[in-house]
Amino acid sequence: MNWLRKLPGFQQTPYGLEWRLLRLMPTACLAGTLLPALMSLAARFLIVDGSAAELARRIQLFDFVMIGLVIFIWALVVTVTIGCVIVWLMKGPAYVADGFDVSHSDKPGR
Repeated sequence: MNWLRKLPGFQQTPYGLEWRLLRLMPTACLAGTLLPALMSLAARFLIVDGSAAELARRIQLFDFVMIGLVIFIWALVVTVTIGCVIVWLMKGPAYVADGFDVSHSDKPGR
């Protein structure tokens, strides 16, 4: 029994935007991690006004915002990657499903 019979006459759709997006995802993930980390590091040198307690609070708040931004970017990258993989799989070859005769196909409701 051949489980993976390709559908005869099926023409595969060429890959397009999903393949280009898949190739960009590692770069987007790396840039989305490094840029907020560098901004957080730069904030320690740029935020200089106020008392020590106020300075620590503002830097900590900025760090929390940058951590939230990194998590958001990671979630976005994972979501786009899943969508691209689904489109990529759907554009692949079509396979023939096993036929199953339905006894009431011409007389529904019995």
